[in-house]
Amino acid sequence: MKHMQLYKNWYRFAANSILILLALLCYVYVWFKYVNLMLDKTYIMKGNFLVLGVYAIMITYFISFFGGFKIGVNKKSNVIISQIIGLLISNGIYFVVTVMMAGYMSYVPKFLVYYGCTFIVQSILVTIASYLFMTLFYKVFPPYKVLNIKGNHENNLAYKFDSRNDKYNVTGEISYEADIAEIERIVDDYDAVLINDVPNEKRNRILKVCFARGKRVYITPKISDIIIRSADTLAVFDTPLLLANNGTLSITERIIKRAFDIFLSALGLIVLSPLMILVSLAIFLYDRGPVFYRQTRYTKNGKTFKILKFRSMIPNAEKDGVARLAAEKDDRITPVGKFIRATRLDELPQFFNILSGDMSFVGPRPERPEIADEYTKELPEFAYRLKVKAGLTGYAQIYGKYNTTSYDKLKLDMIYVENCSLLMDLKLLLLTLKVIFMKESTEGLEEGQITASNKK
Repeated sequence: MKHMQLYKNWYRFAANSILILLALLCYVYVWFKYVNLMLDKTYIMKGNFLVLGVYAIMITYFISFFGGFKIGVNKKSNVIISQIIGLLISNGIYFVVTVMMAGYMSYVPKFLVYYGCTFIVQSILVTIASYLFMTLFYKVFPPYKVLNIKGNHENNLAYKFDSRNDKYNVTGEISYEADIAEIERIVDDYDAVLINDVPNEKRNRILKVCFARGKRVYITPKISDIIIRSADTLAVFDTPLLLANNGTLSITERIIKRAFDIFLSALGLIVLSPLMILVSLAIFLYDRGPVFYRQTRYTKNGKTFKILKFRSMIPNAEKDGVARLAAEKDDRITPVGKFIRATRLDELPQFFNILSGDMSFVGPRPERPEIADEYTKELPEFAYRLKVKAGLTGYAQIYGKYNTTSYDKLKLDMIYVENCSLLMDLKLLLLTLKVIFMKESTEGLEEGQITASNKK
């Protein structure tokens, strides 16, 4: 098992190195053939190595940042989209740098063509190579044979594992209530173990069994696990201690974050105003209904505010008075609404909410009071999300889906609440660019569901 993981790591390293080399060779050609010759002072040996070396480091960093090197880990579409976004940002930065190096604005159109063509060719080559590498990966390395150790609460996690049959194969299942000796015996027949919502005491015993045998373990964390995970290690005494501060941002960080929110939301409203006008016209011309809709939502400390969004549903979509989330193939969503929801354009008016201070760019998604209160009845810890200001994007929005269960959404939000920082905010903002292109993140509820409560 250990050797197999080592082979996988070497395969990924070789594949990713080839991908970087392909992208770099494209830029090397354009640099020597066109860009370098247009500069007043043409770069020679050491200068060329510096320019191309920095470019190689940049594309490696951004592709890695967005998850483009996770061959055999993430889905093919996820990996390829990550690579393309990494290349787009890298070429965009180098385009700006090159214009500054040249010093002539008249060169902008030519540089734009050169870098645009470079990006297109790189994307095509990297996409083809990645697809081939990932296809070969799944043929060479079989999926993990997984044992599902079930807890008391039913969930669809085993189904989610099976949906990635290229990576996992859940071939066995046993209840956590089985004798530990029986679990110990059966574990040897599997590559990995899924400890699926098992009570703490039994979970710890199973974890030790797996550790002793060197088995991979996938664990569904509890809220307390997430709090402990962010704790600091103290070496004050000869007894190890963990310190859970359970705080959020410092006063200085809050001031910086608020200033950043004001600047970015104001800039966004100015730059995106033409696009917002076009969306407004499309909504109005379709059914002559209102362009915007306002809805009460929760933010920090349970304070309510009116969120502003472009209307994506028919007027009076909840005329029966029942608060419900959008379902898959919801007939209340208009054709224009389907487009703006898929592209996230319906969220743009929330820049006004950010500017006014009701929301931040990064934070837990603001829930409707009716739905949040319903979640809190069955899951009191759901209120923990309100320790920080609601956000336009956030950890749960990036790593979860629209129909993620309330408990899983809480866990994702708690990871942010317990680890929030300005650096994390910046990372989540950049990762939001990738999520826009991921269709599965907008999946609605199943037909007949009203909320995303834990479901079978």
